[in-house]
Amino acid sequence: MKTAHCVPVLMYHHVSPETGPITTSPKNFESQIKGLVEKGYTTLTCNQFADFLAGKPTPPKSVLLTFDDGYLDNWVYAHPILKKYGLHATIFLVTGLIGEGPVRPCAEQSDNPLPRLPSHLECRALWAAGSTDSAMLRWSEVQAMREAGTFEFHSHTHTHTRWDQVSKTRDECLAHMRKEFEASRALLKAHLGEVSEHFCWPQGYFAEDYVRMAQEFGFQYLYTTQAYGQNLCASDPAHIYRFAVKNRSARWFLQRVWTAAHPVVGPLYNKWRSWKRKFRA
Repeated sequence: MKTAHCVPVLMYHHVSPETGPITTSPKNFESQIKGLVEKGYTTLTCNQFADFLAGKPTPPKSVLLTFDDGYLDNWVYAHPILKKYGLHATIFLVTGLIGEGPVRPCAEQSDNPLPRLPSHLECRALWAAGSTDSAMLRWSEVQAMREAGTFEFHSHTHTHTRWDQVSKTRDECLAHMRKEFEASRALLKAHLGEVSEHFCWPQGYFAEDYVRMAQEFGFQYLYTTQAYGQNLCASDPAHIYRFAVKNRSARWFLQRVWTAAHPVVGPLYNKWRSWKRKFRA
């Protein structure tokens, strides 16, 4: 049986008609998802991805789709598109921003008006103001997506704070991070009944002491925002590469996925992009 050489892990944030940074339009997102189906790709669960890293046979054309933070538009637009094409994705939740209340309309419910979706910059302003319901998911919507099989949910900390930037000492920073892990795990356990071994770093920052602490809390699969590397069989589960998906059509998207997974082109591309970034810096 043929097995995957590399599994690209893709990073999304928003799927929304609102324009702005880290936002993919519903039209382009659907073209990307439809393209995966037409080209015969398999979207893995996080456990299936963990099995791949451990050496278990995995379909050759496999990807892992991930979303960060837990925005309302993931329910309104991404969920119906994934459901339509029968694919699966993951959301790393900032648990302290997820609210209570009934399920709101999504795009598959055409008879009901859709909620207004704030842009990414508006979402961050709402975070700062402590008014997140119009920007973020509710636990009822999390449960609905989970039951539909379109999304699974894992930790992205409790507040998404870069404590290394606001703490006076490293000990203070680590004390805050410990509380982040504790609070996130408690809410996931309360609402989902379980906490997985998968965790995504907020704003992509991590250090050796962060990694050790995450592992102490049972998180073994640690997802970064570092794009220029390959997730191969027997790769370090504490350093999982992801690349950001741009707001482009299926043609660009499928080429980027193919490049990321190729045993020769992929490493050459990553080396060139890393050099280019360093040169610009």
